Amino acid sequence: MSESPVIRAATEADLPSILAIYNEVVANTTAAYVNEPHTLAMRKTWFDELKQGGWPVIVSEEEGVITGFGCIGVFRSKPGYRYTGEHTLHVHADHRGKGVGRALLLALIEEAKRMELRTLVGGIDAENAVSLKLHAELGFVETARMPQVAWKFGRWLDLVFVQLMLPGPSTPTER
Repeated sequence: MSESPVIRAATEADLPSILAIYNEVVANTTAAYVNEPHTLAMRKTWFDELKQGGWPVIVSEEEGVITGFGCIGVFRSKPGYRYTGEHTLHVHADHRGKGVGRALLLALIEEAKRMELRTLVGGIDAENAVSLKLHAELGFVETARMPQVAWKFGRWLDLVFVQLMLPGPSTPTER
């Protein structure tokens, strides 16, 4: 990749590209603990729910091609967690290792700051050394390691939670 990808808010028109990236991840990696491909209707529901909740969904684009996507969503639904978001990002197989993931994660961190989140959490498969390294380079720290919590591809998988502390709101409230 000669230049950094353009990072922008996702639109409904991006959903087929987002779906293709996600389904490749589901089929070929342990980055998503999902066994069956999603449908376009499922991705539309996902997108609509995030947007209705005020959560960001972003894409990376290069020469008109969506090379990756990311989002921040609810970490836990109880009100006490309102200043915590959980992020997800996935990169198209042909664009991995080219800085797309870093660009998306940096943009998600900025979105989290804009939203005045206090902490940004990510759940990463323990075998995903590239993602764990990227998150560590950007200041995330491992806060939990949960052995054998998922089953995929005929084996047990360990989940690692990473967390980035952010400034948060200047005056947090209970509501």
